[in-house]
Amino acid sequence: MPIFKISFPRLTPILITGFICAVNSLSSVSAQNLTTNFPTKPVRIIVPQTPGGASDALARIVGQKLSEKWGQPVVIENRPGAGGNIGMDAVAKAPGDGHTLLMSYVGSHAINPSIYSKLPFDPEADFVAVATLANVPFVAAVNASVPVTSMKGLVAYATQRPVAFGSAGNGSVNHLLGEMFNTASGAKMQHVPYKGAAPALTDLISGQIQVVFTSLPSIAQHIRAGTVKGLGVTGSKRAVAFKDISTISESGFPGFVINPWFGLFASKGTSASIAKWAAAGFIDTLLRCEMKLEVVYGYEKEIQPGVQA
Repeated sequence: MPIFKISFPRLTPILITGFICAVNSLSSVSAQNLTTNFPTKPVRIIVPQTPGGASDALARIVGQKLSEKWGQPVVIENRPGAGGNIGMDAVAKAPGDGHTLLMSYVGSHAINPSIYSKLPFDPEADFVAVATLANVPFVAAVNASVPVTSMKGLVAYATQRPVAFGSAGNGSVNHLLGEMFNTASGAKMQHVPYKGAAPALTDLISGQIQVVFTSLPSIAQHIRAGTVKGLGVTGSKRAVAFKDISTISESGFPGFVINPWFGLFASKGTSASIAKWAAAGFIDTLLRCEMKLEVVYGYEKEIQPGVQA
């Protein structure tokens, strides 16, 4: 079996200025050490994907608590389309006052520039990095009626009959993972693109497709309910929330380790003080939600501020 090593692109140096700060040094960006009037009005967090995905779930969990902390409404607004580019463009064109934020991830922020030849924004120059929030393992999951319990079993099954895997759309992380696994395993699963991860999951549950490679938080409740079966996670270790699901790497495909990052961005022109204040709010909220995020939803904490002093 071929060794399959892959690491998703990280943020380029312009975007990761300050991301090397350790979590233990967060006191430097704590709210009591910052002077700002932010927020002075409702805050929008734009999620450039459909409801139900990992970005959406993370934004909503944190947004509710942030609204209480900041004393201002925090509105989650889904702007899907064009692989996330529509939502990103909306944030890129918003005023640089910190009141419009972007919940982004490796797929829309780091991979899209390699897929789309012309973007209406510059993914580096038009955004201010606020914080890295989490690494999110993805999981290969099958319909409950598919008679396999492992990744090798899935490969054998796919050689005997047609198997289709669904994704959030052409060029999405879900799509790339499926094709990567095809390459690593020699399977020839057929790709079926959807307009978002949620409709792909709906068709998985109904049996219209057999497989998805999707974020663990977006499918966790269905794995627990038994409507789908998780076969393997893409992380380097088993998820805290699902320790009975093997990693794909330990399932016979060494080196198949992918942990996409999720992060928060503001529009170009947002001041460092506002970015730090927003980062401090998010980080404090995430730490308070840590148990729920890791144990219930399967997120892996990766909290780092994005703007240096």
